[in-house]
Amino acid sequence: MTEVEFHFNVGDKLGYSCRLLRKARAGGAKVMVTAEANLLAQLDQMLWTFSSTEFLPHCRNDADPATLAATPVLLATSPSDPAFQGCLHGVLVNLGQGVPEGFERFERFIELVGSAEDDRRSARQRWKYYKDRGYALKKFDLSSTDENA
Repeated sequence: MTEVEFHFNVGDKLGYSCRLLRKARAGGAKVMVTAEANLLAQLDQMLWTFSSTEFLPHCRNDADPATLAATPVLLATSPSDPAFQGCLHGVLVNLGQGVPEGFERFERFIELVGSAEDDRRSARQRWKYYKDRGYALKKFDLSSTDENA
C-alpha cells in the first residue's frame, strides 16, 4: 500500500520542493511532482535556477517518451496523464489542492501543505480522504525546522 506523508507548515513550497527533489535525486529516487499548471511552471523555472552549482534534471509531459522514461523528475498536472504510461517513478509529491488521480500506484506519496488557511483546509479534506480509504498517514510539522527556512 502507498505510504502517505503530509509535510505541514511549509513556508516556501517551491523552495522546499527543490530541496526535497535534490535530496531524492541524491538518493537515486525517481519523483513525479503534481500541481496546478501555473505552480508547475513556477517550479520548472525554479529548478533551472535553484542552484548555480548543480542541475536537477526534470521535464514535463510534452517531452518525448524516451526523455520521460529517463528523467528522474517529472512535472505533471495529472500523474495519470497517458504521456507518463511506462514511466516508473516511486515517489509522488503533491503541491496542488486536490487528490491526484492515480496516487495509489506510487510507493511513496508526499503532500506539501503551506500555512495559508485555504491550503490547510484542502489538506484536511485530503487527509480525511486517505484516512477513510485505510491509508496509514504520517505527519511532519515543519513549523520549527531549519529545513523549512
